[in-house]
Amino acid sequence: MSKKTASSVIVIGGGLAGLTAAKRLIDSGFNVSLYEGRKLLGGKISAWQDKDNDWVESGLHVFFGAYEEIYELMKELNLYQEILWKEHVLTYTLDQGIGFEFRTIKLPSPFHLLPAVFQNQYFGWVEKFSLARALYPMLFGSDDYFRSQDIKSYSEWHKEFGISQKMLKKMFLPMSLALKFLPPEELSAKIVLDVSGTFLRTPTASKMGFLSGSPAEKLTNPLAKYITDKGGKIYLNSPIEKLIFESGEIKGALLKNGETLKADYYLLALPIHKLQEVLPERLREESFFNNLYEFEGVPVITAQLWFNQQVTGVNNILFSPDGVIPVYADLGNTTPDYSCQGKSRVEAVVAPARHIWDWDDKKIVLEVFNNIQSYFPKRSTGAKVIKSTVVRIPKSVYWPKPGVDKLRPTQKTPIKNLFLAGGYTEQRFYDSMEGAVSSGNRAAKALMERVLEK
Repeated sequence: MSKKTASSVIVIGGGLAGLTAAKRLIDSGFNVSLYEGRKLLGGKISAWQDKDNDWVESGLHVFFGAYEEIYELMKELNLYQEILWKEHVLTYTLDQGIGFEFRTIKLPSPFHLLPAVFQNQYFGWVEKFSLARALYPMLFGSDDYFRSQDIKSYSEWHKEFGISQKMLKKMFLPMSLALKFLPPEELSAKIVLDVSGTFLRTPTASKMGFLSGSPAEKLTNPLAKYITDKGGKIYLNSPIEKLIFESGEIKGALLKNGETLKADYYLLALPIHKLQEVLPERLREESFFNNLYEFEGVPVITAQLWFNQQVTGVNNILFSPDGVIPVYADLGNTTPDYSCQGKSRVEAVVAPARHIWDWDDKKIVLEVFNNIQSYFPKRSTGAKVIKSTVVRIPKSVYWPKPGVDKLRPTQKTPIKNLFLAGGYTEQRFYDSMEGAVSSGNRAAKALMERVLEK
């Protein structure tokens, strides 16, 4: 596309989906302006520095071997080396210092899973065989089979295979809370089967890594700099009030400060509740848009605790079915920029958040501290919390309740100059870093294809 004939695009939303879409469009010759309502970029992976210049993250972010598109993006920006891959093991921590692990071996799928199923000493043989039975449809189920399971919850699906309450609680509860911050009985079976099947089919898919530092310094800020260096514009503190819809297309975007923005094309990369707020009411006459109001956001709480000593000794992700922190990590060990002179800095997802939303920060921090002491009773002897933060997001990822998956929209909308990106749109990895990048790629591609149709 030549500079003289370049179309203008307004991207609304400065998270990973919006930034990815903006980069793709900039690279293809479009004139791009990105507007973010908050004072910082990153969306669900945003991070900022506190008064002590310590980085505070909006949530715990882990990279998986199954991801692809985010790695392509990071390699283009020379950032892939900032991912530090950890030992390929799933570690569960339980009360009183006990726990169990799941490990794989270097054999073709599905044989790489044999140790994970049968060498585990925590579950009995009946439970192990029920797990093996459930693995078959995860590994070999067709897309049609996965889609058909959207009518039931994940817990209902598992019970059909004889999974015990112990295994459902101890193994699968923290996994579903880590995935979507909700328990198995509130999630569509289709969603978890999709993701689990992807991770299980490839031996390296479930390996995990962490950034060497904050997502702001190691990912979003370099991505934003690339966009602006290429001539794109980025505006912070610029929340959108409403899109202007006339004569069958979007004619502008009204900022909350009263300014009206105009472009040839508009790409919305917003969380679902924000999207619902900015769409014109008239668009609900179209089922494509009306379906979007069936989606709900999920509240998320993340706690970060700095300790006076090392309390975990673990350089990896950790899961727990006991207490309020189903997934957590000691960033003092996993993340060199957060090393804390060898002391622990634990970042924990506190879930389900809605059950404890009314707790004050002190109570949440105390409960997280108590959980850590229970999981690591020997190491945590004499430990004290010297600093803490609690980040609350009232509406974050979308809630994939049974029956909702069929309503997920494509990035291309019926409005010829309007496109969508975000975890709720159609792509394989839902509300994750990979899902955000994939949706941004797809939205940019859909926009470019529509331009070529003219």
